[in-house]
Parts: sequence; structure tokens; C-alpha cells
Amino acid sequence: MQVHVIDTGFFKLDGGAMYGVVPKSIWQKLNPSDENNLCSWAMRCLLIEDGKRLILVDTGLGNKQDAKFFSYYYLHGTASLLQSIQNAGFSPDEITDVILTHLHFDHVGGAVSCDTDKTKYFPTFKNARYWSTPRHWQWAIQPNPREKASFLKENILPLQESGQLHWIEEGQASPFANIDFLFVEGHTEAMLLPKIQIGNQTIVYMADLIPSTGHIALPYVMSYDVRPLLTMDEKATILDQAVEKDWILFFEHDPITECAVVQHTEKGIRIEKQGALIEWLALTNQ
Repeated sequence: MQVHVIDTGFFKLDGGAMYGVVPKSIWQKLNPSDENNLCSWAMRCLLIEDGKRLILVDTGLGNKQDAKFFSYYYLHGTASLLQSIQNAGFSPDEITDVILTHLHFDHVGGAVSCDTDKTKYFPTFKNARYWSTPRHWQWAIQPNPREKASFLKENILPLQESGQLHWIEEGQASPFANIDFLFVEGHTEAMLLPKIQIGNQTIVYMADLIPSTGHIALPYVMSYDVRPLLTMDEKATILDQAVEKDWILFFEHDPITECAVVQHTEKGIRIEKQGALIEWLALTNQ
């Protein structure tokens, strides 16, 4: 079993929205903003080789939206989803499974492509099963006003129409041999956190529960979360487990740091070590 970090580029979001009640005088030391109060964030995915399966976790923002959309989110950087997959030595047609942690546009946008006229939409990975949860799917296709702008029908409905959509069910066995799932509800309904076993290490893909190293402290909760107090409780529970079980936490949106392990300190749970995932696995599995 091997894992590859898949970079899909960067985008920008308002720093205040990303850090919630934390004042700018504090959070700007973690991720400095530009003159418009916007900070750069990674859209970092994982590609997992497991036997005959090639499993992609999340797909980034994609590139099919119009100029007005990108004027809000400033997609930048040299990396892209398909190029990063090719750089890892694979073609899009080799992807067998795509796990979608949730259906916000910066996680599912690359899952669907379109023709040049933007009149026909189709799954980017034609041979893959796409995995979501029934509760989150219903939440996305009948969105509440707070999240409606994050659930774009062109990112979602083509997956169902293609027949490639499948379900990960709570309380049932995982469809993957070496991947289990944690279900969390604070950021959005029934978000998946893949828990990946590779050798003697466990990687937990944190998605938007803890999007960056700057969100490890409990009060650092995004304003995008629909249930921020629940996010804090879920973070506390998972961080305690991460310390106890020595989990590697993988950060989808941190602009610099791919992963970290955490420890108890006088100020609460904080980072013990951080770095690049592949180097970390090579070191810890020696």
C-alpha cells in the first residue's frame, strides 16, 4: 500500500471567516492575509494504492466554473488535479474510487468535468465509483440557505446521473480493506474523515474539521461551520484519540504543512512534529 499527496493548487478565502471568533491580530500570524483580508489555502488530496484499487480522496476546486466565480476565490499556483495524478505515475482512467469527504465546491469541484461549451457535465474519472453518504447527499441537494452557495448542482448531480455514485453507510462495514471512516457533524452534515491504515501508521484525513495546523486549538473554528460548538467537541474527541493512538493528521487546506502528530501541553493539545507525509511515513515505518 502506498499513498501520494495530490496538490490541486491554492485558492483564497477571507481570513476572518476561516478563523471565526479569533481576532485578526492573532490569526494573521498563522496565515497572513493580503490587502483584501484574503488568505491562501491549499487544496491537498490523497491518492492511495491498495492492491488493485487506486483511491482518490477529494478532488479540489476544479476548473470548470466561470470567470466571475474564480474572481471570488482566486485559484492560483501551478498544480492541478489531473497533472498531479499524472506526476504520481497514473492516468485519470486508472482511478477506481473517489471518496468525497463532503460536497462543498472546493472538495468536489474536480470530480466533474464539462465540455468546452459548458453544456455537458460528466464525471472526471469515468471508471471510478464515487463515494458519499446518504445523509450528506440529501443535505447537499436540498441545501440550507447558509450552505447553498457551497453546493453547486453541476458538481453533484452528474455523479448520480452517471450511475457512478455509491454510498458509505454509517454503522456498516467499510467498502475498503484499509480505510475506515469517522463521521462528524459540526462543519456540515455527515462529513467523512477517512482513517487510513498503512503499515503500522494511521493517517486521518482531517478535511474541514481541522483544515490546517492553525485550527488545532479548540476555539479556532471556521465561520463556515453549521454547528461550531459541535465542531469544538468533535475536535477535542479526535485530538485526544490522535494523542493516545499516535495518529498522523493530514491537513487538506494548510498552505505549507501536510501532516502532523500532536501532544498534550499546558495550553491544550498542540503539534509535536510536522512535515511532509511521504517523508514521515518513510521514517516511521523503518
